[in-house]
Amino acid sequence: MPALTADSRPALPRHAKLRFDTARDGWVLLGPERVLMLDEIAAAVLRRCDGQATLSAIAGALAEEYRADPAEVTADVTALLQDLADRGMLLP
Repeated sequence: MPALTADSRPALPRHAKLRFDTARDGWVLLGPERVLMLDEIAAAVLRRCDGQATLSAIAGALAEEYRADPAEVTADVTALLQDLADRGMLLP
């Protein structure tokens, strides 16, 4: 899978669905024959992956919302999204 860049516009592929699972009382990413439990931050990142927003815009919005260091947020968001892209659960 190609490496994500600041200009990447990540999106969920058709086979992946972001849902709030009431039985688990948390956000999940559903894929073919797999369920990934997400923490609050991962869910916040994925809700912004609409294919329009760039990775840098997503990280900037999260850094502002959580009042965190933009460089640290960018590194964390990039690592999360790259991992999901490598698993086929995200389109870069």
